[in-house]
Amino acid sequence: MATDDYVAVIDGSTSKSLRRLRSDMTNGRLASTTIATFIEQMPSNLDCAQFCLEVTRHISQFYTTLGIDRQTLLTHAENRMTASAIIYSVSRKEIWMVGDCQCLVNGVPYTNEKPTEKANALRRSALLHQALEEGHTTIDRLRHEDIGRTAILSDIIQSTRRQNIDFAVIDGYPIAMDYVRVLFVPVAEEIVLASDGYPKLFNDLASTEAYLEQVIREDPLFISLHPATKGVMDGNESNDDRSYIRFMV
Repeated sequence: MATDDYVAVIDGSTSKSLRRLRSDMTNGRLASTTIATFIEQMPSNLDCAQFCLEVTRHISQFYTTLGIDRQTLLTHAENRMTASAIIYSVSRKEIWMVGDCQCLVNGVPYTNEKPTEKANALRRSALLHQALEEGHTTIDRLRHEDIGRTAILSDIIQSTRRQNIDFAVIDGYPIAMDYVRVLFVPVAEEIVLASDGYPKLFNDLASTEAYLEQVIREDPLFISLHPATKGVMDGNESNDDRSYIRFMV
């Protein structure tokens, strides 16, 4: 999304729970649309800390509107509406990285990964490699039923309960500012903002998509080239939602 004052990519977190806060959309989608609406109305001169404070207040009030018990969400973070966001502020010439996201600034990559993501991905990768090598399953079967994802799901949920403690996200609770990354880009010419759905960013969307397609052809389970916590399930185009925006400043 883009306004006169901000450019942003918002990535709703994959649901870890069957409970939906609103029946018509997933919690991640609800988080994304709520945050996007907030950014569209933001004053032009907010700094990153003010944004984090105000967007948290906005989502907290939204919970109240929905009649959600905030105490239950306090102890069960997997049920919250959660998203990561990467935002460029035109007036401040800054990029704010809240959660797992990535960007290119004049071709130089920057990331802000969750601390447990790599460990969970490697564990899933090892489990699936072993299952394939021992002949217990096939790639086609795993694209219907990912036993590796099932095996690490409890660890993913456990790490989710540490959100805004060990890593930052936007979820209506105080954001862990120590894990928010701010890039000052006063002389940037070209910027790419993207979600973590791309294994590698390039300076144009076609090349970025082409690389993703290559990875999917060679490693649809995402256990070798770029180990991830989930692969490409049958019927899906990729293993994760993806958003990409490039602009000149």
